[in-house]
Amino acid sequence: MADANRPVTLAAIAGAHGVRGEVRLKLFGEGAEALRAFSVFDAGDRKLTLRSVRPANQGAVATFAEVSDRSAAEALRGTVLTVPRSALPPLAEGEYYHHDLIGLPCVSTDGAAIGHVAAVENFGAGDILEIEKPNGKRFMVPMTTQAVPAWNDDGVTVNTAFVE
Repeated sequence: MADANRPVTLAAIAGAHGVRGEVRLKLFGEGAEALRAFSVFDAGDRKLTLRSVRPANQGAVATFAEVSDRSAAEALRGTVLTVPRSALPPLAEGEYYHHDLIGLPCVSTDGAAIGHVAAVENFGAGDILEIEKPNGKRFMVPMTTQAVPAWNDDGVTVNTAFVE
């Protein structure tokens, strides 16, 4: 498993919502419901205790015990909300967290080193790995069994036919 203490970003505070200290969140996970699994978030050099969260537009609106008015909420704009990797639920066979894939070395099915996973994107049709070659150039590969036949904590294997 990936480093259990490594922080995983679940959301970022986009700004204040209303006058009672609510904040707008940009979500990086499964949605507002997923945030309810956590009661406390690391927020820079402080901790924030989640009181409530609800879906809103393309993100969520949340209240935290430590934020009581609009100016306190505005002061948090840009703050990322993280939890330790160990706080995330366990995965079933064949599942992965984007966080765990980023940075992994990549090899082709013929064994050649091709770079590392620089990002994991999802534009609506499934996850896509963005792989950075040693020369800095990047290419994308769909996260399907045809294109990526294997991955584990040590690296990602990409079908040679998908290597650019």
